[in-house]
Amino acid sequence: MPTSAHVVSKPRAPFTTRSGQLEVHQVPVARDNLAWIILDRAAQQAAVVDGPDARAVLDYCAAEGAQLTTVINTHTHHDHIGVNLDLRRRGLLSRMRVIGPKRAAADVPGINEPVDDGDRVRFGSVEGAVMLTEGHIDGHVSYLFEDVLFCGDTLFAAGCGYLFDGPAAKMHASLQRLAALDPQTRVCCAHEYTEDNLRFAWSVDPNNAELAARIREVWRVRGEGGCAVPSTIAEERATNPFLRGDDPELRARVAAAMPGRDLKDTCSVFAATRALKDRKDYRSLTDGDLPLNK
Repeated sequence: MPTSAHVVSKPRAPFTTRSGQLEVHQVPVARDNLAWIILDRAAQQAAVVDGPDARAVLDYCAAEGAQLTTVINTHTHHDHIGVNLDLRRRGLLSRMRVIGPKRAAADVPGINEPVDDGDRVRFGSVEGAVMLTEGHIDGHVSYLFEDVLFCGDTLFAAGCGYLFDGPAAKMHASLQRLAALDPQTRVCCAHEYTEDNLRFAWSVDPNNAELAARIREVWRVRGEGGCAVPSTIAEERATNPFLRGDDPELRARVAAAMPGRDLKDTCSVFAATRALKDRKDYRSLTDGDLPLNK
């Protein structure tokens, strides 16, 4: 269960994939990480997608009467493979199925099922698709199980990950690929960063009515201790500035804030938008600057 220090005190209720064959459970871990448990209720077996440690995950599985059998990693940052290391310390990792990015397999503790773009992963009766989604870090992969996307630190609710390895063109391509998924696909990212991301979004897209409505709803949910994740691909297309490089007004605002940039296409707009967020000017915005009472 989440600690009192976590930004989420009321996790999202479990939900099922489209077919109803798998349940998806959200487990807040550390400060703002979101571990995801995929539960095959028929077999009472569970998989965990990423996480900084194993304690909360094991406790949650025990409360559900499920056995943790599988670890699924999107990439190799410590707050994502920490669960592997903790399971190893507990003497449990060697008996696990460990699925992770083939291109970074040397850095995935216990990996015994390396996967790459286009591969398929079966858990329970559902077969998921593996997509290479680099840009945040080399080798990063995402997993699509029916209508549920586990995208690590590539696509966030209203944002995207830092470009640690980059380049911007690689992250842009990854985001465009995810944006092309079915609009009702649920976006299960690995952190609750939504308020900060929306504050930036408003700084470059302040006439977006759908964004204004999303801000009001997220502030309500988060004010009650809830979690704004998962979102949907439809929400992200409409309100995520990193997917809206073809919007003339957003492009104009980014150009004004980043003079000298050649914003010749959506990839260059994305690169400038990411650099602008990294500059953190938007953090001067207060709640009074947001459309909370409109």
